[in-house]
Amino acid sequence: MNYEQKKILVVGMARSGVAAAQLLRACGADVTVNDSKSEEELGVQLKPLEGLQLTRKFGCPAAELLDGMDCLVISPGIPDTAPFVQKAKDMGIYVIGELELAAQLARGTLLAVSGTNGKTTTVTLLGEIFVNSGKVTHVVGNIGYPFSLASLVSRPEDVIVCEVSSFQMETADTFHPHVALLTNITEDHLNRHGTMEVYTALKMRMFRNQDAGDYAVFNADDPGLEGLAGQVRSRVLEFSRKKEVREGAFVRENTVILRMDGSEKRICRTDEIYIPGPHNLENALGAVCVAGAMKIPVPIIRHTLKTFKGVEHRIERVRELEGITYINDSKGTNVDSTIKAVQTMTDPTVIILGGYDKHTSFDPLSREIASSQTIRHAVLIGETAPLIRSSLERAGFTSMEYAESLGQAVEKARSSASEGWNVLLSPACASFDMFKDFEERGRVFKEIVKNLEPNP
Repeated sequence: MNYEQKKILVVGMARSGVAAAQLLRACGADVTVNDSKSEEELGVQLKPLEGLQLTRKFGCPAAELLDGMDCLVISPGIPDTAPFVQKAKDMGIYVIGELELAAQLARGTLLAVSGTNGKTTTVTLLGEIFVNSGKVTHVVGNIGYPFSLASLVSRPEDVIVCEVSSFQMETADTFHPHVALLTNITEDHLNRHGTMEVYTALKMRMFRNQDAGDYAVFNADDPGLEGLAGQVRSRVLEFSRKKEVREGAFVRENTVILRMDGSEKRICRTDEIYIPGPHNLENALGAVCVAGAMKIPVPIIRHTLKTFKGVEHRIERVRELEGITYINDSKGTNVDSTIKAVQTMTDPTVIILGGYDKHTSFDPLSREIASSQTIRHAVLIGETAPLIRSSLERAGFTSMEYAESLGQAVEKARSSASEGWNVLLSPACASFDMFKDFEERGRVFKEIVKNLEPNP
């Protein structure tokens, strides 16, 4: 779509909405920006819009601003079922999200990663691989850097690695990645999507516009993806840490193998991959498939796997104090993600759990904790604390206590731990009951830990 001189309403002034407004003004659109918060409440969030010719409508309902609009751009936090969005559609207004807008206007080769878990680590790893190969690379999307900002500066020879959420896929119609990777699908965001069938269908929209010249990459070990590869028109690559696959990446005798176009290439030994845990081996295998599809030389892939140190807030070692290691896994915002963190622990561990309720079952996590050889105690916080306690008790795990705040949780976890133990923050929940987002939760945890004083 040509947005020049079109009247466009951008609703939601978080990072993606602000970036969408910047991109649209660069395209010559007549832009109105809106948020239910006042300009004073939004504060520094609006700083990037300074100097731009925009109509600002803050602290008022978006539904009042739809008359005369050609297009409505909504942030990922706004469901496409919101009344004002439905009203816009009924009025014949073109409704899209920031991701779709940016993809329409970007230049470069688009690669996409989605899934319940592993997205951020995989896109960041892929970004490193492509940077190490000498390509100008933009790592964008749900990772926190808006796609629209990259679209402002991207060139045809660039690579764009995009982390895609199910929220963003609600409003993505022409989104067309050359290579798309689905890491896994487990129960998440049912408070928004309602059913696993809807959630899965949204994940699969990432492949909808691909054709035989594109690549679709699937995790062959994930039961949630069973049968989905048969739904795509693109060339399928698979990855597995448990078995050999027809085409893609797998492990043979503790060595990562890439099998494509009738040949096999040895990438590296599994123990040479810097980031620990079986889930990170899966992330690495998925990245190998994408890099293979993009013809990245094996030595560059190997070097990156050996040196990539992971992402902030994902099983991030913060500090060791008096023999206790404090680990920040604030990005563990759902049950499956925290299960993977639990499986990574090799020493006795006190885990901090709880947060915002996304209406998912904690029972799979409770069973994992109850059968774990390493989780010795749990400290429960947030609105889900009673739900997690009941679930843990049903699984037969009883060593737990409540805390009123994250600071108190750290102190209680420290008191329960001994030398050689870990204290692991991996909440299995979103953060919105106590924090703005998981990043703020993780930063607060790290600040608390760094300020701990040795016992007298």
